[in-house]
Amino acid sequence: MDSQQTSVFSNGLLWFGAGISIAEILTGMLLSPLGWEKGLWAIFIGHIIGGAVMLGAGIMGARSRCSAMETVSFSFGKEGARFFAGINVIQLIGWTAVMIVSAAAAAEIIVPLGMALWDLIIGALIALWIIMGMTTLGRVNVLVMTALFLLTAVLSGTIFGADTAAAPSGTITFGGAVELAVAMPLSWLPVISDYTREAEKPVKATVVSCLTYFAASSWMFVIGMGAALFTGESDIAKIMLGAGLGVSAIVIILLSTVTTTFLDAYSAGVSGRALTTCLSEKGQALIATALGTLLAITVDASRFEDFLYFIGSVFAPMTAIMLADYFFIHENHQKERVSVLKLLIWAIGFGLYRYLLNADTPLGVTFPVIVAVMVMDVVVSKIVGQSKNRADLK
Repeated sequence: MDSQQTSVFSNGLLWFGAGISIAEILTGMLLSPLGWEKGLWAIFIGHIIGGAVMLGAGIMGARSRCSAMETVSFSFGKEGARFFAGINVIQLIGWTAVMIVSAAAAAEIIVPLGMALWDLIIGALIALWIIMGMTTLGRVNVLVMTALFLLTAVLSGTIFGADTAAAPSGTITFGGAVELAVAMPLSWLPVISDYTREAEKPVKATVVSCLTYFAASSWMFVIGMGAALFTGESDIAKIMLGAGLGVSAIVIILLSTVTTTFLDAYSAGVSGRALTTCLSEKGQALIATALGTLLAITVDASRFEDFLYFIGSVFAPMTAIMLADYFFIHENHQKERVSVLKLLIWAIGFGLYRYLLNADTPLGVTFPVIVAVMVMDVVVSKIVGQSKNRADLK
Protein backbone atom coordinates (compact mmCIF):
# COMPACT_ATOMS: atom_id res chain seq x y z
CA MET A 1 0.00 0.00 0.00
CA ASP A 2 1.25 3.49 -0.89
CA SER A 3 2.19 5.49 2.22
CA GLN A 4 -0.35 8.16 1.24
CA GLN A 5 -3.18 5.65 0.80
CA THR A 6 -5.59 4.75 3.57
CA SER A 7 -6.85 1.31 4.51
CA VAL A 8 -10.45 0.08 4.50
CA PHE A 9 -10.23 -0.21 8.29
CA SER A 10 -9.05 3.40 8.78
CA ASN A 11 -11.83 4.68 6.51
CA GLY A 12 -14.35 2.74 8.56
CA LEU A 13 -13.01 4.28 11.78
CA LEU A 14 -13.10 7.75 10.21
CA TRP A 15 -16.78 7.45 9.33
CA PHE A 16 -17.68 5.77 12.59
CA GLY A 17 -16.31 8.92 14.21
CA ALA A 18 -18.34 11.07 11.80
CA GLY A 19 -21.52 9.38 12.96
CA ILE A 20 -20.84 9.83 16.67
CA SER A 21 -21.67 13.46 17.38
CA ILE A 22 -23.70 15.70 19.64
CA ALA A 23 -25.58 17.04 16.60
CA GLU A 24 -26.91 13.56 15.78
CA ILE A 25 -28.05 13.08 19.38
CA LEU A 26 -29.80 16.47 19.39
CA THR A 27 -31.53 15.66 16.09
CA GLY A 28 -32.64 12.31 17.51
CA MET A 29 -34.31 14.17 20.39
CA LEU A 30 -36.53 15.98 17.88
CA LEU A 31 -38.08 12.62 16.89
CA SER A 32 -39.32 11.77 20.41
CA PRO A 33 -42.93 13.00 19.86
CA LEU A 34 -43.44 9.98 17.59
CA GLY A 35 -42.88 7.59 20.47
CA TRP A 36 -40.41 4.72 20.63
CA GLU A 37 -41.63 2.34 17.91
CA LYS A 38 -42.50 4.90 15.23
CA GLY A 39 -39.37 6.85 16.05
CA LEU A 40 -37.19 3.79 15.46
CA TRP A 41 -38.85 3.15 12.11
CA ALA A 42 -38.30 6.78 11.09
CA ILE A 43 -34.62 6.63 12.07
CA PHE A 44 -33.87 3.46 10.15
CA ILE A 45 -35.95 4.28 7.05
CA GLY A 46 -34.34 7.73 6.86
CA HIS A 47 -30.84 6.36 7.27
CA ILE A 48 -31.44 3.65 4.65
CA ILE A 49 -32.58 6.26 2.12
CA GLY A 50 -29.80 8.71 2.93
CA GLY A 51 -27.20 5.96 3.22
CA ALA A 52 -28.08 4.49 -0.19
CA VAL A 53 -27.68 7.88 -1.87
CA MET A 54 -24.46 8.51 0.08
CA LEU A 55 -23.15 5.13 -1.13
CA GLY A 56 -23.94 5.94 -4.75
CA ALA A 57 -22.18 9.31 -4.51
CA GLY A 58 -19.18 7.70 -2.82
CA ILE A 59 -18.83 4.96 -5.45
CA MET A 60 -18.63 7.57 -8.22
CA GLY A 61 -15.65 9.21 -6.54
CA ALA A 62 -14.11 5.87 -5.55
CA ARG A 63 -14.10 4.44 -9.07
CA SER A 64 -12.80 7.64 -10.65
CA ARG A 65 -10.38 8.51 -7.81
CA CYS A 66 -11.89 12.00 -7.84
CA SER A 67 -12.90 14.29 -5.00
CA ALA A 68 -16.60 14.87 -4.33
CA MET A 69 -16.70 18.17 -6.20
CA GLU A 70 -14.66 16.78 -9.11
CA THR A 71 -17.36 14.16 -9.65
CA VAL A 72 -19.93 16.96 -9.90
CA SER A 73 -18.25 18.08 -13.14
CA PHE A 74 -19.24 14.73 -14.72
CA SER A 75 -22.81 16.06 -14.88
CA PHE A 76 -22.56 19.83 -14.67
CA GLY A 77 -19.29 20.69 -16.42
CA LYS A 78 -16.29 22.53 -15.00
CA GLU A 79 -18.04 25.82 -14.17
CA GLY A 80 -21.10 23.98 -12.90
CA ALA A 81 -18.87 22.09 -10.50
CA ARG A 82 -17.34 25.39 -9.33
CA PHE A 83 -20.84 26.69 -8.58
CA PHE A 84 -21.65 23.73 -6.35
CA ALA A 85 -18.16 23.79 -4.83
CA GLY A 86 -18.81 27.37 -3.69
CA ILE A 87 -22.12 26.37 -2.09
CA ASN A 88 -20.42 23.37 -0.52
CA VAL A 89 -17.68 25.49 1.05
CA ILE A 90 -20.34 27.77 2.55
CA GLN A 91 -22.40 24.89 3.95
CA LEU A 92 -19.32 23.14 5.35
CA ILE A 93 -18.17 26.30 7.15
CA GLY A 94 -21.75 26.60 8.44
CA TRP A 95 -21.67 22.98 9.63
CA THR A 96 -18.37 23.66 11.38
CA ALA A 97 -19.96 26.56 13.24
CA VAL A 98 -23.08 24.55 14.14
CA MET A 99 -21.04 21.63 15.48
CA ILE A 100 -18.76 23.89 17.52
CA VAL A 101 -21.73 25.76 19.04
CA SER A 102 -23.57 22.54 19.92
CA ALA A 103 -20.50 21.06 21.61
CA ALA A 104 -19.56 24.29 23.39
CA ALA A 105 -23.08 24.64 24.82
CA ALA A 106 -22.91 21.09 26.21
CA ALA A 107 -19.37 21.52 27.55
CA GLU A 108 -20.28 24.83 29.22
CA ILE A 109 -22.92 23.10 31.35
CA ILE A 110 -20.38 20.56 32.62
CA VAL A 111 -17.38 22.88 33.02
CA PRO A 112 -18.38 26.59 32.81
CA LEU A 113 -15.47 28.35 31.13
CA GLY A 114 -17.54 30.63 28.92
CA MET A 115 -18.99 29.80 25.50
CA ALA A 116 -16.37 31.80 23.57
CA LEU A 117 -13.49 29.98 25.26
CA TRP A 118 -15.06 26.58 24.57
CA ASP A 119 -15.58 27.62 20.93
CA LEU A 120 -11.88 28.46 20.67
CA ILE A 121 -10.78 25.22 22.38
CA ILE A 122 -12.90 23.08 20.05
CA GLY A 123 -11.77 25.05 16.99
CA ALA A 124 -8.14 24.56 18.01
CA LEU A 125 -8.64 20.80 18.38
CA ILE A 126 -10.23 20.60 14.92
CA ALA A 127 -7.23 22.49 13.50
CA LEU A 128 -4.91 20.01 15.23
CA TRP A 129 -6.73 17.11 13.57
CA ILE A 130 -6.32 18.80 10.17
CA ILE A 131 -2.60 19.39 10.75
CA MET A 132 -2.07 15.73 11.70
CA GLY A 133 -3.43 14.67 8.31
CA MET A 134 -5.18 11.52 7.12
CA THR A 135 -2.24 9.12 7.43
CA THR A 136 -1.45 10.01 11.07
CA LEU A 137 -5.15 10.05 11.97
CA GLY A 138 -5.49 6.48 10.77
CA ARG A 139 -3.34 5.46 13.73
CA VAL A 140 -4.72 7.96 16.26
CA ASN A 141 -8.34 7.08 15.45
CA VAL A 142 -7.95 3.52 16.74
CA LEU A 143 -7.51 4.86 20.27
CA VAL A 144 -10.01 7.69 19.86
CA MET A 145 -12.78 5.47 18.48
CA THR A 146 -12.23 2.84 21.14
CA ALA A 147 -12.64 5.49 23.83
CA LEU A 148 -15.73 6.95 22.17
CA PHE A 149 -17.31 3.54 21.74
CA LEU A 150 -16.86 2.66 25.41
CA LEU A 151 -18.03 6.03 26.69
CA THR A 152 -21.14 6.14 24.49
CA ALA A 153 -21.93 2.56 25.54
CA VAL A 154 -21.93 3.78 29.16
CA LEU A 155 -24.14 6.72 28.15
CA SER A 156 -26.55 4.33 26.40
CA GLY A 157 -26.76 2.18 29.51
CA THR A 158 -27.58 5.21 31.63
CA ILE A 159 -30.35 6.40 29.31
CA PHE A 160 -32.03 3.07 28.66
CA GLY A 161 -31.65 2.00 32.27
CA ALA A 162 -33.91 4.82 33.45
CA ASP A 163 -36.79 3.62 35.64
CA THR A 164 -39.49 5.89 34.29
CA ALA A 165 -40.56 6.93 30.83
CA ALA A 166 -41.41 10.55 30.10
CA ALA A 167 -44.32 11.71 27.98
CA PRO A 168 -42.95 13.07 24.69
CA SER A 169 -43.43 16.79 24.16
CA GLY A 170 -43.77 18.69 20.90
CA THR A 171 -45.10 17.51 17.54
CA ILE A 172 -43.55 16.01 14.41
CA THR A 173 -45.01 14.00 11.54
CA PHE A 174 -43.59 10.62 10.55
CA GLY A 175 -42.52 12.04 7.18
CA GLY A 176 -40.85 14.99 8.89
CA ALA A 177 -38.97 12.62 11.19
CA VAL A 178 -37.83 10.49 8.24
CA GLU A 179 -36.59 13.64 6.51
CA LEU A 180 -34.50 14.68 9.52
CA ALA A 181 -32.96 11.20 9.58
CA VAL A 182 -32.26 11.41 5.82
CA ALA A 183 -30.70 14.84 6.18
CA MET A 184 -27.71 13.67 8.22
CA PRO A 185 -26.23 11.15 5.71
CA LEU A 186 -27.37 13.50 2.93
CA SER A 187 -25.14 16.23 4.36
CA TRP A 188 -22.12 14.00 3.62
CA LEU A 189 -22.89 13.60 -0.10
CA PRO A 190 -20.54 16.43 -1.14
CA VAL A 191 -17.84 15.07 1.20
CA ILE A 192 -17.45 11.29 1.20
CA SER A 193 -15.36 10.95 -1.98
CA ASP A 194 -12.79 13.37 -0.57
CA TYR A 195 -11.67 10.52 1.70
CA THR A 196 -12.44 7.25 -0.07
CA ARG A 197 -10.55 8.38 -3.20
CA GLU A 198 -7.35 8.05 -1.14
CA ALA A 199 -8.08 4.46 -0.10
CA GLU A 200 -6.07 1.47 -1.25
CA LYS A 201 -9.38 -0.25 -2.14
CA PRO A 202 -11.67 2.74 -2.77
CA VAL A 203 -14.94 0.94 -3.59
CA LYS A 204 -14.65 -1.43 -0.62
CA ALA A 205 -13.66 1.51 1.59
CA THR A 206 -16.78 3.39 0.43
CA VAL A 207 -19.08 0.49 1.32
CA VAL A 208 -17.47 0.04 4.75
CA SER A 209 -17.54 3.82 5.37
CA CYS A 210 -21.27 4.02 4.61
CA LEU A 211 -22.08 0.98 6.76
CA THR A 212 -20.11 2.23 9.77
CA TYR A 213 -21.63 5.70 9.43
CA PHE A 214 -25.10 4.14 9.18
CA ALA A 215 -24.54 2.18 12.40
CA ALA A 216 -22.98 5.05 14.38
CA SER A 217 -25.42 7.73 13.24
CA SER A 218 -28.47 5.52 13.86
CA TRP A 219 -27.09 4.75 17.33
CA MET A 220 -26.74 8.46 18.12
CA PHE A 221 -30.30 9.15 16.92
CA VAL A 222 -31.59 6.34 19.15
CA ILE A 223 -29.63 7.72 22.12
CA GLY A 224 -31.10 11.18 21.54
CA MET A 225 -34.66 9.91 21.16
CA GLY A 226 -34.21 7.58 24.14
CA ALA A 227 -32.87 10.43 26.25
CA ALA A 228 -35.99 12.49 25.58
CA LEU A 229 -38.36 9.55 26.12
CA PHE A 230 -36.79 7.73 29.06
CA THR A 231 -35.21 10.49 31.11
CA GLY A 232 -37.48 13.42 30.32
CA GLU A 233 -34.37 15.58 29.92
CA SER A 234 -33.74 17.52 26.72
CA ASP A 235 -30.15 18.50 27.56
CA ILE A 236 -27.63 15.74 26.83
CA ALA A 237 -24.97 17.42 29.00
CA LYS A 238 -27.25 17.27 32.07
CA ILE A 239 -27.90 13.59 31.33
CA MET A 240 -24.15 12.98 31.28
CA LEU A 241 -23.74 14.79 34.58
CA GLY A 242 -26.59 12.78 36.07
CA ALA A 243 -24.84 9.61 34.94
CA GLY A 244 -21.77 10.63 36.93
CA LEU A 245 -19.59 10.72 33.80
CA GLY A 246 -17.82 13.94 34.89
CA VAL A 247 -14.55 14.30 32.97
CA SER A 248 -15.64 11.48 30.64
CA ALA A 249 -18.56 13.64 29.52
CA ILE A 250 -16.17 16.34 28.36
CA VAL A 251 -14.11 13.69 26.53
CA ILE A 252 -17.25 12.43 24.73
CA ILE A 253 -18.30 15.95 23.75
CA LEU A 254 -14.88 17.07 22.54
CA LEU A 255 -13.79 13.91 20.72
CA SER A 256 -17.15 13.25 19.07
CA THR A 257 -17.30 16.84 17.83
CA VAL A 258 -13.72 16.96 16.60
CA THR A 259 -13.85 13.62 14.75
CA THR A 260 -17.02 14.73 12.94
CA THR A 261 -16.27 18.40 12.32
CA PHE A 262 -12.75 17.67 11.10
CA LEU A 263 -14.34 16.08 8.01
CA ASP A 264 -16.44 19.20 7.36
CA ALA A 265 -13.49 21.56 7.65
CA TYR A 266 -11.08 19.41 5.65
CA SER A 267 -13.61 18.94 2.83
CA ALA A 268 -14.17 22.70 2.77
CA GLY A 269 -10.47 22.90 1.91
CA VAL A 270 -10.81 20.22 -0.80
CA SER A 271 -13.80 22.00 -2.35
CA GLY A 272 -12.01 25.33 -1.99
CA ARG A 273 -9.31 24.04 -4.34
CA ALA A 274 -11.96 24.03 -7.09
CA LEU A 275 -12.32 27.78 -6.57
CA THR A 276 -8.70 28.78 -6.04
CA THR A 277 -5.36 26.95 -6.06
CA CYS A 278 -3.49 29.68 -4.15
CA LEU A 279 -3.50 27.57 -0.98
CA SER A 280 -3.24 23.84 -0.34
CA GLU A 281 -6.24 21.75 0.75
CA LYS A 282 -4.89 21.72 4.30
CA GLY A 283 -4.33 25.50 4.28
CA GLN A 284 -7.87 26.20 3.09
CA ALA A 285 -9.23 23.71 5.62
CA LEU A 286 -7.52 25.65 8.43
CA ILE A 287 -9.07 28.88 7.13
CA ALA A 288 -12.49 27.18 7.04
CA THR A 289 -11.96 26.08 10.65
CA ALA A 290 -11.08 29.63 11.69
CA LEU A 291 -14.15 31.04 9.92
CA GLY A 292 -16.40 28.37 11.44
CA THR A 293 -15.03 29.16 14.90
CA LEU A 294 -15.58 32.88 14.33
CA LEU A 295 -19.18 32.23 13.24
CA ALA A 296 -19.72 30.07 16.30
CA ILE A 297 -18.60 32.93 18.55
CA THR A 298 -20.48 35.75 16.81
CA VAL A 299 -23.59 34.28 15.13
CA ASP A 300 -26.59 32.34 16.44
CA ALA A 301 -26.14 28.92 14.86
CA SER A 302 -28.79 27.16 16.92
CA ARG A 303 -31.47 26.80 14.24
CA PHE A 304 -29.77 23.98 12.47
CA GLU A 305 -33.02 22.13 11.58
CA ASP A 306 -33.62 24.73 8.83
CA PHE A 307 -29.96 24.39 7.86
CA LEU A 308 -30.42 20.64 7.32
CA TYR A 309 -33.37 21.26 5.04
CA PHE A 310 -31.38 23.81 3.02
CA ILE A 311 -28.62 21.24 2.50
CA GLY A 312 -31.20 18.76 1.25
CA SER A 313 -32.77 21.20 -1.19
CA VAL A 314 -29.39 21.94 -2.81
CA PHE A 315 -27.62 18.60 -2.79
CA ALA A 316 -30.45 16.08 -3.13
CA PRO A 317 -31.40 17.12 -6.70
CA MET A 318 -27.72 17.62 -7.59
CA THR A 319 -26.87 14.09 -6.52
CA ALA A 320 -29.98 12.66 -8.21
CA ILE A 321 -28.75 14.02 -11.54
CA MET A 322 -25.25 12.68 -10.92
CA LEU A 323 -26.57 9.22 -10.05
CA ALA A 324 -28.81 9.12 -13.13
CA ASP A 325 -25.98 10.29 -15.42
CA TYR A 326 -23.40 7.89 -13.99
CA PHE A 327 -25.40 4.71 -13.44
CA PHE A 328 -28.19 4.92 -16.07
CA ILE A 329 -27.49 7.42 -18.86
CA HIS A 330 -23.69 7.08 -18.84
CA GLU A 331 -23.14 10.72 -19.74
CA ASN A 332 -20.00 12.71 -18.96
CA HIS A 333 -19.89 16.50 -19.32
CA GLN A 334 -16.53 16.92 -17.59
CA LYS A 335 -14.90 18.49 -20.65
CA GLU A 336 -17.70 21.04 -21.09
CA ARG A 337 -17.62 24.47 -19.52
CA VAL A 338 -21.14 24.13 -18.13
CA SER A 339 -24.18 21.96 -18.82
CA VAL A 340 -27.08 24.40 -18.88
CA LEU A 341 -29.61 21.60 -19.31
CA LYS A 342 -28.46 19.84 -16.14
CA LEU A 343 -28.53 23.10 -14.17
CA LEU A 344 -32.12 23.70 -15.33
CA ILE A 345 -33.14 20.22 -14.18
CA TRP A 346 -31.38 20.87 -10.86
CA ALA A 347 -33.25 24.19 -10.45
CA ILE A 348 -36.57 22.40 -10.98
CA GLY A 349 -35.54 19.80 -8.41
CA PHE A 350 -34.52 22.54 -5.97
CA GLY A 351 -37.92 24.22 -6.38
CA LEU A 352 -39.72 20.89 -6.00
CA TYR A 353 -37.85 20.17 -2.75
CA ARG A 354 -38.69 23.58 -1.29
CA TYR A 355 -42.35 23.16 -2.31
CA LEU A 356 -42.67 19.67 -0.79
CA LEU A 357 -41.31 20.89 2.54
CA ASN A 358 -44.86 22.12 3.18
CA ALA A 359 -46.31 18.71 2.30
CA ASP A 360 -46.29 15.56 4.41
CA THR A 361 -45.27 12.39 2.61
CA PRO A 362 -44.64 9.09 4.48
CA LEU A 363 -41.03 8.96 3.24
CA GLY A 364 -40.16 12.61 3.74
CA VAL A 365 -39.06 14.97 0.98
CA THR A 366 -35.64 13.74 -0.16
CA PHE A 367 -36.68 10.33 -1.48
CA PRO A 368 -39.55 11.50 -3.74
CA VAL A 369 -37.45 14.43 -4.98
CA ILE A 370 -34.48 12.20 -5.85
CA VAL A 371 -36.72 9.72 -7.69
CA ALA A 372 -38.55 12.51 -9.56
CA VAL A 373 -35.33 14.28 -10.58
CA MET A 374 -33.66 11.05 -11.70
CA VAL A 375 -36.67 10.15 -13.87
CA MET A 376 -36.78 13.69 -15.25
CA ASP A 377 -33.07 13.61 -16.07
CA VAL A 378 -33.31 10.26 -17.87
CA VAL A 379 -36.38 11.28 -19.89
CA VAL A 380 -35.07 14.74 -20.84
CA SER A 381 -31.64 13.36 -21.78
CA LYS A 382 -33.28 10.71 -23.96
CA ILE A 383 -35.46 13.30 -25.72
CA VAL A 384 -32.51 15.65 -26.26
CA GLY A 385 -30.38 12.76 -27.51
CA GLN A 386 -33.04 11.72 -30.00
CA SER A 387 -33.39 15.32 -31.21
CA LYS A 388 -29.62 15.55 -31.79
CA ASN A 389 -29.65 12.27 -33.72
CA ARG A 390 -32.42 13.54 -36.00
CA ALA A 391 -30.51 16.77 -36.56
CA ASP A 392 -27.35 14.83 -37.42
CA LEU A 393 -29.28 12.67 -39.92
CA LYS A 394 -30.53 15.77 -41.71
